[in-house]
Amino acid sequence: MKVAVNTRLLIPGRLEGLGTFTHHVLKQLVLNHPNDEFIFIFDRKWSNEFIYGPNVLPVYAGPQARHPFLYYLWFEYTITHLLNKYKPDVFLSPDGYLSLRTDIPQVPVIHDLNFEHFPYFFDPFHRWHYRTFFPRYCKKAKKIVTVSEFSKKDIANLYHISPEKIDVIYNGVDELYKPADPISIERFKQQTTNGQDYFVFVGGLYLRKNLSNILKSFDVFKKKTGSPIKFILAGKSYNETQPLFELHKTLESKDDILFLGRVEPREQIPIILSGALALVYVSLFEGFGLPIAEAMQCGTPVITGNVTAMPEIAGDAAILADPTDVQSIASAMEQIANSEKLRNELRLKGFEQVKKFTWEKTAVRLWNTLEMSAKQANRF
Repeated sequence: MKVAVNTRLLIPGRLEGLGTFTHHVLKQLVLNHPNDEFIFIFDRKWSNEFIYGPNVLPVYAGPQARHPFLYYLWFEYTITHLLNKYKPDVFLSPDGYLSLRTDIPQVPVIHDLNFEHFPYFFDPFHRWHYRTFFPRYCKKAKKIVTVSEFSKKDIANLYHISPEKIDVIYNGVDELYKPADPISIERFKQQTTNGQDYFVFVGGLYLRKNLSNILKSFDVFKKKTGSPIKFILAGKSYNETQPLFELHKTLESKDDILFLGRVEPREQIPIILSGALALVYVSLFEGFGLPIAEAMQCGTPVITGNVTAMPEIAGDAAILADPTDVQSIASAMEQIANSEKLRNELRLKGFEQVKKFTWEKTAVRLWNTLEMSAKQANRF
């Protein structure tokens, strides 16, 4: 089978959520299918670290698609031209964008529809683009892949898509994430928190991650308990993060809240997670919530939200809190801080829950979807 792939998010040193998904899935697919051909389409000069085998043909095709107008130009003209040129059996788009001008079977991976539920988190032009084109992509697609049962129902309901057209394929967790050794954990704590215990948030500091309520909850927790516990935020900040920094200045516990920024090298993240009392990841909206699974694989207890896909991914291996209720999140922190028994129970349950999420399973199921899409179109 010949598979063309949108690989525009495979950028060295800048693999965030969608880029991480793309990297792990494609690496596994290429290794699993050495006799099949993959055409990787980049919108900038590629890095050889993403050419996972001799059966990969990398293709550069500009312009760089980083703006709604350029999205349209790249997918409707550049991609269409290349699909007509190489004539793949199927086109895979891990970030959900498709070409509306080709008859080649296409499979988008649509991780969530947060722009439909929280449009104010997006600038007007991006919001308009997503809400205009993603319904069309869903109708154009031969099959749709999404990452949770929650997102499947959301796509089906909002865009009037038959559930039979949507395949749920969970994310995997990188083998990098595993319990760190005690010496590395203690070294990090001494360097960062003067040896104090801490809660942690890992991920980009976006408004939709509900960080304002999380920090307010930590402030409530500190006032009630008088605990010396710290709170660490490990992730890149953006322009939209500024209100969070302004809020931070007003909190009584501000000296116990530490912003680490983007953590490099990545090998540090499992150490940070392993040393935490709990990951606090109580978002307003998640299509999956990969840090939940990553924390579990590190043996870290999890506090997460009781909405969208988070309960599905966490199972019974986390404390669920209401993202809109500061007291609810603070209460979850207090439960974790006060009970070593609870922390140990959550660790053990987390190790079991995370077995559901491997990149091997993701790749096998995705390949089945690609094959089915090509066969339905009588191209393979």
